Amino acid sequence: MGAGGLIKTRHLSRTSPHRRALLRNLVTSLFTHESITTTWPKAKEAQMLAEKLITLGKRNTEASKRRALSIFFTPHALLPRLFGPLRERYASRPGGYTRVLRVEPRANDQAPTALLELVDGDRDMRFAITAQTVARQRVLGLKRATSQTEMNVKKVTRFRPDGARQLEQAVGLFTEMHERGVGVVDPSELEAGGSGAFGASNESNESNEFGQVSGRNPYEHPLNPKTERYAHTRRPHQLFKFFREKRSDRKYNRNDGDKYMRREGGPRDAPF
Repeated sequence: MGAGGLIKTRHLSRTSPHRRALLRNLVTSLFTHESITTTWPKAKEAQMLAEKLITLGKRNTEASKRRALSIFFTPHALLPRLFGPLRERYASRPGGYTRVLRVEPRANDQAPTALLELVDGDRDMRFAITAQTVARQRVLGLKRATSQTEMNVKKVTRFRPDGARQLEQAVGLFTEMHERGVGVVDPSELEAGGSGAFGASNESNESNEFGQVSGRNPYEHPLNPKTERYAHTRRPHQLFKFFREKRSDRKYNRNDGDKYMRREGGPRDAPF
């Protein structure tokens, strides 16, 4: 575009100072938590600013530090992170430091919503989904992965340090979750009455202490036998979070079907 031409941007229904403050707030939250959920237009605009900040971090000069200092709302907490671990993480990556993934629309007004995240981090959604897919294929006994899965495996391990080993650890984690009854496979995909670690079934119809019929469905919610939601429908980063943190110190609110609160009197090692 020639000199003096207009550049098309999303104004986000805000004045220029309000828009800058909004984007600064979004990227501050992004670099603090490495993953945020917001509306699709805001995520796309914040993505451009986040990419520029990581480029400043890779330059690692006094000018770039002053520029990043003027963008973050909490610079003294985030500058060491930007010019330290993040600069080392993306040292060999030529670009594409963030990712925007569409998620379900917002409940109250159906606004298009997206997940903005830093790639190759602990909360990398594509990495988690790929690991879950590989674990599912191994549980079902599929000999060869699809071309899409093979491409995703290359993407998530190409620039991640020791990516192949980390992917195998994640696949093993999802397999362990399936063995514990959390599940990465729809029960209908398994053979009825199968045997083994993944397909074992109990023919008795006795109810346990939670009111479950033990022979019905090993994937049923352990504290709410009336629900028909299976654990494999939960988001991969939430499944990772379940096994990384101590469940005895956590309580969840039942919000959108993905988070649950442990009932009083239930065992402290209950999955949810």
